[in-house]
Amino acid sequence: MSLTVLTIYRYPVKSMGGEALDSVVVDPRGLAGDRWFAVEDGDGRLASGKDSRRFRRRDPVFDHYARTDPTGVTVTGPDGTWRVGDPALDASLSAVMGAPVRVTPECDVPHQDAGAVSLVGSATLRWCAQRWGIDADARRLRPNIVFESTEPFIEEGWVGRTIRVGGAALRVVERVERCRMIDVAQVGVRAEGAWLKPLAAERDMCAAVYADVVTPGRVTVGDTIEV
Repeated sequence: MSLTVLTIYRYPVKSMGGEALDSVVVDPRGLAGDRWFAVEDGDGRLASGKDSRRFRRRDPVFDHYARTDPTGVTVTGPDGTWRVGDPALDASLSAVMGAPVRVTPECDVPHQDAGAVSLVGSATLRWCAQRWGIDADARRLRPNIVFESTEPFIEEGWVGRTIRVGGAALRVVERVERCRMIDVAQVGVRAEGAWLKPLAAERDMCAAVYADVVTPGRVTVGDTIEV
């Protein structure tokens, strides 16, 4: 079986639910528009599922999802839908998060955690589901590209190598180390079954890989991946 792109995910606002796409342009930064916005507090820390120097744990962010249209980005949450840039969106998010926050575009520091694009194979997801009896929904990992595969974790063997995906060339740089976010429910995903603990015990807490962009281009569902 050839390695082909099954699903493309973009997340217009970091940590919020994203959108499935049929096709997308990959630019030097990653998928065009991916994680371009984030929810930022007065200390400059970004809403996430974890605490660190850069992030602050704010689980209500997972109750929202973002979509892109020709005129911009909209955010939908339990209390309504707003356009990014609308003060009412910032007010609603501040209310549910218990602190003043606002949706801001990327500036000097990239919003991505590590590599520009993340990829995971369908065989990896099936292996996790069967071995640990969990709902291994790809969206729990928040990947950009899910591809059809028959060998679990085949993508980990690509670290240090260049792959061609549609019209783009990517250099796979590292495995993705996971955090509690994969066990947090989010819009459309119930996160049934603990995933992080068995990953830590058997897979160094890693699932999927990060890649940087070597050559920009368009990626479409059905495209073949060449290593």
